[in-house]
Amino acid sequence: MRRSLLTLVALFSGLAALAQPAGAPREVTIAGYTLSIDQYLKYLGLPEDDGFRPSAWGDQGNGTYINPILCADYSDPDAIRVGDRYYMVASDFHFTGMQLLTSEDLVNWRFVTQIYRRFDYPGWEENMHYGNGSWAPSIRYHDGTFYVFFCTPKEGLFMTSAPAPEGPWSKLLLVHEGAGWEDPCPFWDEDGQAYLGHSLVGAGPIILHKMSADGTRLLDEGVEVYRGPVAEGTKIHKWNGRYYMSIPEGGVGQGNQVILRSSSLYGPYDKKVVLEKGSTRINGPHQGAIVDAPDSSWWFLHFQQTPVLGRVVHLQPMQWEDDWPVIGVDIDRNGVGEPVYAWEMPANAGKPCKPASSDTFSGTALSPQWQFNHNPVDEAWSLAEKPGYLTLHALKADAFVLARNTVTQKLMGYAGTVTATLDLSAMQEGQRCGVAAMGMMNYVLGIRQEGGKKVLYMEGPDGKDLLTQPWKGSRAVLGFSYDAREQTFQFRCSADGKSFRTIGDPFITLFGNWKGARPAIFTYNTLKDGGRLFVDRFDYVE
Repeated sequence: MRRSLLTLVALFSGLAALAQPAGAPREVTIAGYTLSIDQYLKYLGLPEDDGFRPSAWGDQGNGTYINPILCADYSDPDAIRVGDRYYMVASDFHFTGMQLLTSEDLVNWRFVTQIYRRFDYPGWEENMHYGNGSWAPSIRYHDGTFYVFFCTPKEGLFMTSAPAPEGPWSKLLLVHEGAGWEDPCPFWDEDGQAYLGHSLVGAGPIILHKMSADGTRLLDEGVEVYRGPVAEGTKIHKWNGRYYMSIPEGGVGQGNQVILRSSSLYGPYDKKVVLEKGSTRINGPHQGAIVDAPDSSWWFLHFQQTPVLGRVVHLQPMQWEDDWPVIGVDIDRNGVGEPVYAWEMPANAGKPCKPASSDTFSGTALSPQWQFNHNPVDEAWSLAEKPGYLTLHALKADAFVLARNTVTQKLMGYAGTVTATLDLSAMQEGQRCGVAAMGMMNYVLGIRQEGGKKVLYMEGPDGKDLLTQPWKGSRAVLGFSYDAREQTFQFRCSADGKSFRTIGDPFITLFGNWKGARPAIFTYNTLKDGGRLFVDRFDYVE
């Protein structure tokens, strides 16, 4: 009965507004082309603002959930169930390392660990790979071992494995060296033969290889098994003696989810569109994971492209009809499912929870919500040097985008406030430190040491000062508030953590380099290696 009632409630999801705050730049530059904000959002495949302003998401604590279940940038999610627990990974691109999450109910997720920390390849020590790195990973469990496969568009196909989700995860193995691959998925057939499917950068055809049983070698050059419109994100399954490939088609912002079915892994495949935007507000509902629950129910995790937060994660109910998946609810009865806004919680619902965000840096290891911008320089950061603080040593760099050991995490929720409490007592001449709102356009609020004095500064996307003010004292609490629905960010600061004032005009930053906007803590020195920043705490209030 509840499912019937929920089918009749609002089965729609909101898209963040396209309103522009006063004083915010209305243009972005991509590959030398200048676009207005509206043109950029159209370039992403996003629909025009319809005025809807969502507020709730995730587990509602009453036996229902509201999409998205993860209101944060977990793009290209893939998930599996092992026993009574689910495990999920997502694309992290130039941020290291890749996070592994777990859930008891597919709605409430928490971090387990990170499965790698760095790429030992050219350019990763110089911050030269924005938008590259890990694309569309797949996680699988076979013969007592967890596997994660992903491609980087420059280096090739990588694999890592572990006996348990917590690890230890093996060092990244470059299974295939070469540029241009994306979105791999391993598959072990019932006879033990292993395969790997993938597409090509730019969403080329689906190509299938035979693979060694341990996932360390490809055994042939591969065979094209399907070609479609922007076909990518392959996930391979076998159910009831038939082979299925679950793939997105049509592009990031506007695509649909497609199922291919065949009696042979090499095809030919029958095709069926199983999920589309339809009459809902959920644009591009595709690319993700089909999972079954212990109670024999079926579910589909997928992303939705949004302007600020990036690609947030939705959960759709799934059923089977005539050996085809039926995802969501076929509202207009055209034979294709549409995504739901709200639904009944899956079985074994636990306590509502969200991935960790705030941090007091009191542990012996950096919490898994933190990722480095490109490779970390391990000798230049520490949790032990000053217990209870994250210590960041300032290394020489000419600009924020080139700064090493910038630590970041995902924005989570439609609106909130982030603040970092900073100890400035060990700053040196030429050093800069503070917080940033990273995205298509990077904005910085920081303290710099120049002429023996400290200066508060706000920096725009072009690296130039938008304002400067004298700063007194060896402590600063810097941060920003944001509203992803209205696309507004506002810097704020305090000397004591109690009395805050706004800094500068509101600004906007958007999804860029394949990642949503996110907060960052940084330090670097424009003159030399020198100076330290002690981060006391990071507070995230949604």
